[in-house]
Amino acid sequence: MIGSMSAVLLAWIGQTDLDCAKGSRPGRGPIGSVVADRPLDALVLLSNYPPAQHHAFIDWLARMDAPPVHLRTERLDDPTDYGAIHAAAVRALEYARETFGADADLSIHVSPGTPAMQAVWVLLAKTRFAAELIQSHAKTGVRTVSVPFDIAAEYVPALLCETDDKLTRLTAGLPPESPEFDRIIGRSPAMDRARTRARRIAPHDVTVLIEGESGTGKELFARAIHAESRRRRGPFEEVNCGALPEGLVESLLFGHARGAFSGAVRPHAGHFEAACGGTLFLDEIGELPLSAQVKMLRALQEKTVRRLGADRPVLVDVRVIAATNRDLRAEVAAGRFREDLYYRLATGVIRLPPLRERQGDLTPLIDHFLAAANRKFADQPGVEQKTLSPPARNLLLRHPWPGNVRELQATVDRLVLWTPAATVAADDVHEELLRTIREEPSDLLGRPLGNGLELPALVADLARHYLARALDEANGNKTRAAELIGLPSYQTLTNWMKRYDVTLPGRARRR
Repeated sequence: MIGSMSAVLLAWIGQTDLDCAKGSRPGRGPIGSVVADRPLDALVLLSNYPPAQHHAFIDWLARMDAPPVHLRTERLDDPTDYGAIHAAAVRALEYARETFGADADLSIHVSPGTPAMQAVWVLLAKTRFAAELIQSHAKTGVRTVSVPFDIAAEYVPALLCETDDKLTRLTAGLPPESPEFDRIIGRSPAMDRARTRARRIAPHDVTVLIEGESGTGKELFARAIHAESRRRRGPFEEVNCGALPEGLVESLLFGHARGAFSGAVRPHAGHFEAACGGTLFLDEIGELPLSAQVKMLRALQEKTVRRLGADRPVLVDVRVIAATNRDLRAEVAAGRFREDLYYRLATGVIRLPPLRERQGDLTPLIDHFLAAANRKFADQPGVEQKTLSPPARNLLLRHPWPGNVRELQATVDRLVLWTPAATVAADDVHEELLRTIREEPSDLLGRPLGNGLELPALVADLARHYLARALDEANGNKTRAAELIGLPSYQTLTNWMKRYDVTLPGRARRR
């Protein structure tokens, strides 16, 4: 990673830039004008032109003593394809963060490229990435773009390039339209992949293993698979293996006979028998003790269970769907989970993505939970129907949501219940998120590598947390707040606040 606070310019290479480099048009062009006007440490340039053209342009920039160029070639079949442009722009911005550090001073040049490219840059700079927008013109020179309104959208243009759903289903070999799966909010590529796998496995009477972090919707997928299976008219029996009392695990799962142990005054059918003809959902299967795993494997292989203290096995016609937030392969390697049971469960594996990997899903999820919360609390005294202000929505969009969809829903519920005004303001969201961080501190230093770990997001989350705490403790006094967190001056604090979208506490702004 290159040193901190690097000044980095991002831009698409445009036709005007190429023409100026060839000498067929006078002047320096949009990118060349910025290079001549501003001190920069690096350029991150995107190009969908043939290599000979953009390499000639880069050579021309070098003769202007331009800073180092990091070229990112992107193939665009259509230069107005919002989806492809958005994906390329996000890759470039994430590359800039990774290469130059989370605190790099990013500028985005919106003049080169198509109107679609310009629109995507503005959307990203106003929502997901803290970056200065600049433009250049032959008469007015290089200047900052002032956008006089808050853009509160995560990525709406994706709706413009959706393919025909029916054709997609036929091509993928999917079953007909599924009402149960269609109720699952989100159309990001990651969620589409998970939904596609679930719909394919639903009609087949095999075991399923659903993997995913806590709060990603594993139970929701299990219920949808059951509802779209041939067992839909049978029971859906849900068991949280992590909540089974120690010493009663086998009795609760497999049942017991009368007199099997002290207090067993009558026979009891376990969860396997209760689920006969339907689906048994074993949530947090990784918490199951090894002794119970042996019987679980036998039940799956032989389709029978033996109650504790009983002489004969009982036939059970059950489909098992298991779920875990653990890496069961790592648990197998550590000797905490049986390998044979893992392979018996993993006939069909579905991985549910965390919210941070679901590009474009936050906006519909926020709207869905807001409408649901307004309905839920409509009869509560003193609770008004709530709307979100654009700055409040942007704060929700930028939060990393370590608790995933469950955390998002709980946060929206609390905002509707506790916000005094009809419009939820940025201060309301900020205070609610800060309270959550204080009540549920995350171990920033002990997280496992891989599995979606994003260092820039962790650094930003940590910075927002301490900036907000310092400002709150200092009652909005920037000089005092800077001292509390070791920043050299209030100007530096102001720069950090801008970079990480932290505002003064409400009471400080109202003075």
